[in-house]
Parts: sequence; structure tokens; C-alpha cells
Amino acid sequence: MKLAILGYGKMGKTVEEIASSRNHEIVYITSDELDIDQLKKADVAIDFSIPEAAFTNVTSCLEHKVSIVSGTTGWLNQYEEAVEVCKSESGRFLYASNFSIGVNVFFELNSHLAKMMSGLKEYKVKLKEIHHLEKKDAPSGTAISLADQIINESNYQTWNHPPQNDKFSIGIEAEREEGVFGFHDVIYDSGIDTISISHNAKSRKGFAHGAVIAAEWILKQDKGVYSMKDVLQLNSTT
Repeated sequence: MKLAILGYGKMGKTVEEIASSRNHEIVYITSDELDIDQLKKADVAIDFSIPEAAFTNVTSCLEHKVSIVSGTTGWLNQYEEAVEVCKSESGRFLYASNFSIGVNVFFELNSHLAKMMSGLKEYKVKLKEIHHLEKKDAPSGTAISLADQIINESNYQTWNHPPQNDKFSIGIEAEREEGVFGFHDVIYDSGIDTISISHNAKSRKGFAHGAVIAAEWILKQDKGVYSMKDVLQLNSTT
């Protein structure tokens, strides 16, 4: 496939490495304002840019018939608008807060555990995430996805960062440490015991590999809006 990489930081460079190793042609790379003529050379674009650029990157691709896979977090207040653009332009759009195969399995475990714990009121749930110093948004998109999944399966109504003392909200702690690629912990705590599940990323390669897999996959699909759950054919046990 002919691939555009939007956002050429550490993730973008890792995407380039993985895509090249899978014999894909990189036709356009940018971290700046889009050159539409260059963008239109691509079959699909992978976006790991910054929150301020993500919506423009996604909608520009859709408006110019380039399929788009986005992993940029921190812009989801405009996600539904992007979905509407995808529908009106009959495009292909896939967003994921995390492309790691392991994290997407973790998402399924999280939903299942949340359903199991929903009736056990003696447990209070909280989330903790740790990322590298360069990560701009907090909490992470992955942590927000985990919280939203729990809300869908329980009586919790919202999440808060930093955590607040509210029985209907899920507190999210976010820390930034050098050299941490992504750690997420879901903790159910009571006066008697603690139950937790966690995921720890060892490198960026898992995220980049998943994004390239998603780009390969989306080109074979009908027009529409997709997620990594579609790519990996993960059927929730909840």
C-alpha cells in the first residue's frame, strides 16, 4: 500500500520502520501543515500527530478520499464530528486510543471484570496510568477508554482527573516518568482485599505494528467507521 505518515515524532518513525519492513511504500511524511497534493498520493494515512492537528488531519484525508487510521489522543471532543464527515464523504476511518494487540485484549478483560464487579458495592474502582515525559495529554486516551468501559457496565457516571472523593466517579491518576512507554492499572479496592488487572507496554513497536496492521486491514473494508475491535475480531464476553 501507499502510506502517508502524519506526525513524525517517535511513534511516526516507528510506524515508518514497521511499514517499510512489511514492504509498504511511504509516499508522504509530515509534522507540518498538510500538503494536499502529496497527501492524495497515499492509499491510507496513519496519524500520530498532536491533539491540535488530529481533527484537521482526519477530515482532510476523508475529504480527499484517503483512508485514515488515527491514534492521536486528546481530541475526542471532535470525534463525532469526524464520524459525520466520514459518513458524508463515504470514507474509511479507524480511530483507536491504543493499537497494541495486548491492550485491546486488556480492554476486553476490563469490560468483563467491570460487569462482574458491578454488583459488589464494597469495592471502589480507580485507574492509574504512567507514560513517558513527552506525552502531552493526561490522562491517556487508553485510561479514558478503560474508564468509559467501566461506566458502561456499572453505576459510575463519570471519571475525574485528578481523582475526587465521589462514589459515582472513577478517579484516574496520571504520572509521567522517563522511559515508560505505557502502564495502565485498573484497581478494585475494598476494606478486605484488592483486585487489579494491568498492562505494561515494553516498547513503541506494539503500537506501531498494530497501526500498520489496521491500515492494511481498512483498505480491504467497505466504507465506514471502524475500531481495533473490528480489526482483531475481538468479541466481548460481556
